[in-house]
Amino acid sequence: MNHTFSGETIYLDIKYKNRKSIGIYLDHYGNVEVHAPKGTPDESIIQLVEDKWDVILRNSKERKDRLNGPQEKVYDQGEQFLYLGKVFPIEVHHDPSSPQDHVLFDETTIHVYVKQLEDERIKQALKRFYYQQCKTLVEKSISSHQHHFKTKPHSFRITDSTKTWGTCDAKRQLTFNWKLAMAPREVVDYVVVHEMCHMVHLNHDRSFWRLVGKIVPDYKEKENWLAGSSWKMTV
Repeated sequence: MNHTFSGETIYLDIKYKNRKSIGIYLDHYGNVEVHAPKGTPDESIIQLVEDKWDVILRNSKERKDRLNGPQEKVYDQGEQFLYLGKVFPIEVHHDPSSPQDHVLFDETTIHVYVKQLEDERIKQALKRFYYQQCKTLVEKSISSHQHHFKTKPHSFRITDSTKTWGTCDAKRQLTFNWKLAMAPREVVDYVVVHEMCHMVHLNHDRSFWRLVGKIVPDYKEKENWLAGSSWKMTV
């Protein structure tokens, strides 16, 4: 059945089953399924759906967007980019007198200053901004979590990896993906702690996860954020 609420219409696939309560589920494609006990009045189903309307719409759209994959960015005024877990518009400034293309952030907008209005220059200026911010975030996070460890990282660097968020080798050299600057600070902290824990346990064994959990008890929530949002982290 179709149901309209707050100006939005969605299709509800209602299935009556031998169960005690109503459950609302989203399939892989973002379609809404409602599993209800046999004999449940439509009014009860609609009331529950409307109570959870905003969450249903948001999660449905998220799944449908993920199926379409990352959208190619357009480097025009108002295009949106992730930074510290939130979405901000960019404002492009043509500044021929600027010694170097650069980016400034004012808490509401990502300002991109370029000598020439070319997409590639805007893109590279944004990437440099994320690299610099990631380096600062990681450096602060390492410092704030060092008291949990007896050993220190030998070094760390920011990379353009397409496969990992971070690594730690046997020499305690840490690397981090520059796209981490798009994630919330607490997610950045989790990735940093994860790699620092590898200074103690190189493998993902039980001892490793116990150490991670001791420092970041809700680390699974951080992993879920990365798993669910990584496709949006593009420049």
